[in-house]
Amino acid sequence: GKSEGAIIKFSVKNQPVSGANHPAAQFEVFTTRPDTLYGVSFMVLAPEHPLVAQITTAEHKTRVAAYLEKTASKSELDRKAATEKSGEFTGAYAVHPLNGENIPIWISDYVLLDYGSGAIMAVPGHDERDFEFATTFHLPIRRVLQLPENKKSATHTDELPFTGAGVLCNSDFLNGLDQSAAMKKILDHIEKNNFGKRQTQYKLRDWLFSRQRYWGEPFPIYVDDHGGLHGVPVSELPVTLPSVANYEPNDQGEAPLANNKDWVDYKGKGQRITDTMPGAAGSSWYFLRYTDPNNAVEAYSPEAAKFWMPVDLYVGGPEHTVGHLLYARFWNKVLFDAGLSPVNEPFKKLAHQGMILGEDGEKMSKSRGNVVAADDVAREYGVDVLRCFVCFLGPMDKDKPWSPSGIDGVKRFLDRTQRLALHPETGVSIATQEPLTDEIKKVLHKTIKKITADIESLGFNTCISQLMILVNELTRLNCKSVLALKPLAQLLQPFAPHLSEEIWHKLGGAGFVVHAAWPRFDPALCVDDVITMGVQVNGKMRGTIEIAHDATEATAVAEAMKVSTVLTALNGKSPTKIIYKAGKILNLISS
Repeated sequence: GKSEGAIIKFSVKNQPVSGANHPAAQFEVFTTRPDTLYGVSFMVLAPEHPLVAQITTAEHKTRVAAYLEKTASKSELDRKAATEKSGEFTGAYAVHPLNGENIPIWISDYVLLDYGSGAIMAVPGHDERDFEFATTFHLPIRRVLQLPENKKSATHTDELPFTGAGVLCNSDFLNGLDQSAAMKKILDHIEKNNFGKRQTQYKLRDWLFSRQRYWGEPFPIYVDDHGGLHGVPVSELPVTLPSVANYEPNDQGEAPLANNKDWVDYKGKGQRITDTMPGAAGSSWYFLRYTDPNNAVEAYSPEAAKFWMPVDLYVGGPEHTVGHLLYARFWNKVLFDAGLSPVNEPFKKLAHQGMILGEDGEKMSKSRGNVVAADDVAREYGVDVLRCFVCFLGPMDKDKPWSPSGIDGVKRFLDRTQRLALHPETGVSIATQEPLTDEIKKVLHKTIKKITADIESLGFNTCISQLMILVNELTRLNCKSVLALKPLAQLLQPFAPHLSEEIWHKLGGAGFVVHAAWPRFDPALCVDDVITMGVQVNGKMRGTIEIAHDATEATAVAEAMKVSTVLTALNGKSPTKIIYKAGKILNLISS
């Protein structure tokens, strides 16, 4: 949420308020576009801005008060999402710091107090929200940016509101400058004349850590009679919640724990803090505890944390990124600065998983009646089928609608896999010790290579596709060799662990298949003997040939000259130049 710009001071033109004489007031505005300062035609304060009460004139007091009451009933989310602009004129004016012009000051709920300074300088000619507000209330709209004439076109105009890049106009000493040059010049001018300064703002907000409730982890802190804070002895950790009958806050609005006087009074030394920690207290550092979960002396040992951290892969949806993951990263950095975490960044890789949608393509919801219970599917088809089908639905990071028609296909695939290795009635191994043919070796090693790479990139759907290709080829060639079936069980294990373990065990595999070393592929066996390569004539594709991947140029040309479309393009001529890269390109040049 980093924004770079300037803080600019505006003075309020001195006006009597309710008959009293108030001194001239000032307020500050943060803007990322101080170069458009000459385009300001009105100011907008957040309704909650403390200056509103002071500057509102008697004539406008009633309408402003009514608007404040209306705004108070809206949430911040509602105010951000509002499509129609609303507001009230305060009756007061600000003084433009460059030309002394009187600028009307309005209030509107589209300006929020907790971002920037709770006040904006409105440049409706070059800001869409300000343009909507100005249009609604018939306020002046001034142009201070324009496209050079040589850049205007039917599709590239500077019609207002113009929010693109342009050059300054109607802006006195800034005229003719582009944004970069104008920004530097106006910032220098603002600071030289002492009505503003360069500023960087962030959208970060304060995070309230304590919660006024009973549940949650108690703080291991007590306050003495002089207001001093003390931690309880380590031997008393963790501090646990007492049993209570009443979960309501007390009459003073304090947390429910405040009602438990015996618990609150800490051995006559002071009073326990009755707020509790939020759920994020534990969930922001649990990964460090996982490195040493049985440690009864400390949260985790430095040696264990150093050995295991950082986390290799974090899988979570976008809500996790803006919630839990943000907290966990912040928490870890605090621990790192304190020397309590061995790494500055806790997670090496982040992946977002998509949702499984209902058959109607909508998010599963009881109200929509489109919920599919995973337990029901598992009972009918088995857990392995369910796992493989969910992986097969599509890319992991995309939302995928549930499609019950496809699950039968996945079940047939696993049934075929089982029949390759085990007798359909007795369940005993029917594998042989026969050596693998070159054809089977190739498809097996290509499968090992692809699944090894696709698991790393979380391409689980393509893993299932490749396993289906391997099983189909083994079935077609009636291959039941243990030399192919044991690697198949290993490759299938991440997706169908129960079937894989059964096949592995009955084929004589040692221990659990999940503990077996991952199979390796031979790169030489992953290269196709014959490939399909395009043939170009004078740079244009004219046909294809089937050829060995390492065929010589003479062989490639000879094959190309057998293709009728290539001969037609050559028009009876012999190529005067040949561009050939084995396995990639053949271009016949004919003058």
